[in-house]
Amino acid sequence: MNFAAYLHTKPIFELIATEARALGIPAYVVGGYVRDLVLKRPSKDIDIVCLGSGIALAEAVGKAAKVSVAVYQNFGTAMLRVDDPVDGWVEVEFVGARKESYRADSRKPIVENGTLQDDQNRRDLTINAMIISLNADTADYAFGDLIDPFNGLTDLKRKIIRTPLAPDITFSDDPLRMMRAIRFATQLNFDIDADTFDGIMRMNDRIGIVSMERIIDELNKIILAPTPSYGFKLLYQAGLLQHLLPELVALKGVETVEGKGHKDNFYHTLQVLDNVAGMSNDLWLRWSALLHDIAKTQTKRFDKRVGWTFHGHEEVGARQVPNLFRRLKLPLNEHMKQVQKLVRLHMRPIPLVKDGITDSALRRLLFDAGPDLEALLTLCRADITSKNHDKVQRHLQRFDQVEQKLHDLEERDQLRNFQPVITGELIMETFGLKPSKEVGEIKVAVREAILEGTIPNRLEEAMPFMLKIGQKLGLAPVQS
Repeated sequence: MNFAAYLHTKPIFELIATEARALGIPAYVVGGYVRDLVLKRPSKDIDIVCLGSGIALAEAVGKAAKVSVAVYQNFGTAMLRVDDPVDGWVEVEFVGARKESYRADSRKPIVENGTLQDDQNRRDLTINAMIISLNADTADYAFGDLIDPFNGLTDLKRKIIRTPLAPDITFSDDPLRMMRAIRFATQLNFDIDADTFDGIMRMNDRIGIVSMERIIDELNKIILAPTPSYGFKLLYQAGLLQHLLPELVALKGVETVEGKGHKDNFYHTLQVLDNVAGMSNDLWLRWSALLHDIAKTQTKRFDKRVGWTFHGHEEVGARQVPNLFRRLKLPLNEHMKQVQKLVRLHMRPIPLVKDGITDSALRRLLFDAGPDLEALLTLCRADITSKNHDKVQRHLQRFDQVEQKLHDLEERDQLRNFQPVITGELIMETFGLKPSKEVGEIKVAVREAILEGTIPNRLEEAMPFMLKIGQKLGLAPVQS
């Protein structure tokens, strides 16, 4: 690839080269932008390393481009955003070349100014250690020259993930690089070099000194990959998953009693995750797939008549979700609540496949799923797994019928965001009550009547029903 010709098409690189030359600071494009350029992948993040002050270079470029510069003095970095004619807004981060050393008990490096070689040595992977010169032809490297001391370009062509230095050095310096190696292998569908993978297995317990926030950022990227199961299998084989999600690892294996076994719930979960990935890019739906059977270990029982059962695993699993999110530093907000709901409800649509199912059962599912109905149905479709392709197709065809019934009923009864017309305020006003047990009983009775189809969710039918329930409780309407 002619890197110089490409760089000349991007005004930002011409501008950086000009300002770097004026300051007498050699500058280079480094890391992910170079990797993605070779792979012909779009990239919105440009990293610039220079032999001098990255902050000074950023400020000069910002002044010339007439854009503001964010300076992070503690880290010796600076960032600005520029509008590219083709790519739109891109972020450019500047840093001076540096070398790093680590204490055995810390992931925080001791940082010193360094040479270009020092800076490349500290990179996580060979494919991220390539740099392109932005310097004039009079410098050590001409404008557009690729500097690739660890053969990252060859590794890209061979589709190999490898560390630039010995794996034990690279991973000991920053154990998060183990997660990054697996993340890039998953995203790019690359193999991990044998020596590099052996290094991860040797060093896996060192992941414990890395903050969960950094770990979960990498884990989320694995979950969002086209085939996330590949990453989770690598995490398991490397011994990292046992540190991060032991509940998932506990699902692995098949127990056989009296000749009766059950599916391996670890690999089933990964298949469901891949199935969801083929249908949705929603991170939290994918988390729901990962956790949907998380409680099968605790609920596994052997029944001599029917074999293995996992009764109640959906409810037990839903109760575990908040603690899992808290431990993994995932957000304890509406995303957690959605995952919890989907784990709790993921078994509910399955019985609806049977003939003779009532509208009441459909209404209750619509009511309970609410705005998450599509996500729930996607998860349930993904949960239909079997080595027998014809069996899967038969189940999916019957599930199509259930889905159509749900949509028809929702359209007719408007239950997706169902709220009974009889509110607590209306009950209190009608009977002259304060918040009390009677108000709750009337609300439940009205809601159940609507869900059972006894009355429609309209005030003219619901009001007499409310008065009737109140009368049974010994209440009389207040005379206006």
